[in-house]
Formats: sequence, structure tokens, C-alpha cells
Amino acid sequence: MTPSSPMNASSRTCLAVVLAAGEGTRMKSKTPKVMHAIANRSMLGHVLAAVAAAGADRIAVVVGPDRDDVAKEARRHFADPEIFIQKDRLGTGHAVLSARDALARQPDDVIVVYADTPLVSIETLARLREPLSRGAAVVSLGFEAKDPTGYGRLILSGNELMDIREHKDASEEERAIRLCNGGLMALRGDVALSLLDRIDNKNAKGEYYLTDAVAIARTLGHKAEAIVVSEEEVHGVNDRAQLAQAEAMIQGRLRQRAMIDGATLVAPETVFLSYDTKLGRDVVVEPHVVFGPGVVVEDGVVIHSFSHLEGATIASHSGIGPFARLRPGAAVGAGAKIGNFVEIKNTQLGAGAKVSHLTYLGDASVGAEVNIGAGAITCNYDGFNKHRTEIGDGAFIGSNSSLVAPVRIGAGAFVGSGSVITEDIPEDALALARGRQVTKEEWARNFRLKSKASKSK
Repeated sequence: MTPSSPMNASSRTCLAVVLAAGEGTRMKSKTPKVMHAIANRSMLGHVLAAVAAAGADRIAVVVGPDRDDVAKEARRHFADPEIFIQKDRLGTGHAVLSARDALARQPDDVIVVYADTPLVSIETLARLREPLSRGAAVVSLGFEAKDPTGYGRLILSGNELMDIREHKDASEEERAIRLCNGGLMALRGDVALSLLDRIDNKNAKGEYYLTDAVAIARTLGHKAEAIVVSEEEVHGVNDRAQLAQAEAMIQGRLRQRAMIDGATLVAPETVFLSYDTKLGRDVVVEPHVVFGPGVVVEDGVVIHSFSHLEGATIASHSGIGPFARLRPGAAVGAGAKIGNFVEIKNTQLGAGAKVSHLTYLGDASVGAEVNIGAGAITCNYDGFNKHRTEIGDGAFIGSNSSLVAPVRIGAGAFVGSGSVITEDIPEDALALARGRQVTKEEWARNFRLKSKASKSK
């Protein structure tokens, strides 16, 4: 195939080179910058997910020396990334060339992305690749900056990109240009190495700038283009303040998508969503709710204020909260109710079950239509191992009861309030495990009289 042949980008091979070697000193953190999270996924994870969804069939991740933690994080998000080490930090062009072995295979498309620019969309990455199939050798990502100071400027002539001029090298006329360099770039695979190898470090910083690939491509008779996106998409993260800004931006996207898909967020700005939160239609989320990773909420559920959910599945038409906590492994059946100050961990709750208040259920299986009273708990941990509690359909657990696992409570059984249950209970039985009440008439009056007399002496 000739470079100018039209071709759907989805049928072209694609290598994504993800630059993740920055030290991130301004984060002032022991954690590598690219492993800091937004919406409960690392910035590196967001970028890897985006390039994979945009059609990258191979991914090369460039990391700094002794950064096995970054390499491990990359493998969490992509099955088989190639890891390359940038020993010396000599600029973006040098960083991309650290992945020389991957580039040498000459994929159809190469896209260069930054692990600290986590908000770029799948659609934008697909757009970045598209001109390559029409014969362009280089495609740069640009944005209209509110304040272009400090950014490189994209110099256009019609639809062609002529050059990228660094701010310090730009003329007054060029500095008036508001179309700025967003950093991301696509290169046609058959010419990528020849362009990159021609980049030199004859500049004030003595670094190899990836942006020089544009002028080099034109010198060699190749075409360069630019695509324009919003400034938000190319928001980079260098410090904690910019991390918080990125969090706010991605939360805005996630909330908007949830509402478009049919969920009601009563006060959207107070709801925290994770990157993978799934909310069904007619779900109502009241103010101040936090969704950790791995939450699936089916249609018609109401989640009341100040609830915290993580790793939980909630079936349709259930009610959660207020002030409920669902931890990993919680599965709430259809029409069930989890009330205020209830915590559930690794527990399956049957359809129509009710846990209305002040309860802890851990490592339990709770049947349909079970009622669990206030203050009831499963005692699931013996200091060394976790044990399960099984509660059959229609059972009734009285208030302030302690179920000491491992224990099984049969369907339809009753547990009297205040009981400590240590043995299995058959179906439809009543279990009482508490001391017998003793009442002594006049004891309190006599105690008070005796105490007052003693104190007066």
C-alpha cells in the first residue's frame, strides 16, 4: 500500500508511544507523577485505556531508570506493553527514540502521547490518526489557548502545518497566534524513524524537541497537518493543583454522561464518580455520594445522601442510605433496602431484604425478604481468618444480635433481640441466647435511700 492510499484507520496497525519518564518533582511525592489518580484510575491508566480504545495494537511505555513501579502499573492496564528505559532526560524527541526497537517495525501509524495528559479522548486520538491514512507524515494536536504565553505556536498555511515555533523563538507576529501546541503527535510509521533521527539539540536547552519533526518532514517533502481540540483535553498535570483541576474536569465529564444516560444527580457538583461507575436509568443520586471503583447500579435505584460505595453491585429498585457504606463484594438484591449507618462487605443480600439501620454485615449470604434489626452484626473475623454467616430466606434477626461466624440461620427462623448466636439455627425455629431477666421489686428505691444516708455521714 502506498502512503497516499485512503484507508480506514481501524484497519491500520498502530503503535502508541506513551511517555512516562518524567520525574514529577513538582508533585512533591514519593509516588511517580503518572501514578497519581483521577477518578480512581492512575493518569497512566487513563492514557493507556484511551490509546487502546483508539486502535493501538501495540503500546510502548517509556519510563525512567529504576521505575519498575511505573512498568507494573502499565501492565495492569494493557496486557503486553513494551517497556523502554530513558536513561537520560534529553527532551521529548529523545524520549520517543528510547522506543526505537518498536518504531523500527514500521507500524502504519505511530501516536505519541504523554502519561501526564490524561484527559485526551478516544475520539481525538482517532482524529489524530486519520490524516496519516491520507498521506500526511506528521499530525500535531493543537488548541486555542486562553493565554498562549509559554506555549509553542502552530504555524499554518491553509490546512497545512508549516512549523511549530517555541514561544521564546517566536516573532511578535507569531506570538499573536492563539493556536498552540498540545504536545501529542502522530507520525506515519514508514518515515517516523527517519524524521526522529534528524532531530538535533541545537537549541538553548540542548534538548531534542519532538516538535522539530514538523519542519524536518516538510524539508523532506512530506505533508504535515494539525487538528484542533479544546484546551481541556490537553490539560497537563505537573503539580497537585493541576491534578485537582484534572479531577474536576473528569468529574464534570462523568456526571454529564451519567445524566445523559438517564440518571438523576440531584446536586451533580457534590457527587464523586469513578472512571468505571455504571448508573442505570432512573437512578436517583442524592447529594454528597461517593462512588469508588467497580460500582454497578441498576435501574430505578435511589442512593440517599452521604453514602459511600465501592466494588458493589446494586440490583434494580433498591434503596441505599443515607450514610450507608458498601464495600467490595457487596451485592444488593432487587428491591432491598440498606438504611442509615449500615456497612456491608463481601455480602450478598437477597431480593426485598431490609437492613434499615446501625448494622454491620461482613462475609455473609442473606436470603430474600430477610429483616435485620438495628445494631445486629456478623462477627466474621477471629483475628486470623474470616468466616461466613448464612441467613436463609425470610429469617428475622432481632435488634442488637451478634451472629458469630461460621454460623447458619435457617429460612424463616427468628433470632431474639440481644442474642449472641454461636450455633446453627434450624428453619422456622426461635433462638434466644441471652441471660434471663431478673427483677427485684423496690431495689432501686432502697439503694437510693441507703446511698443518701451513707453520703450524709
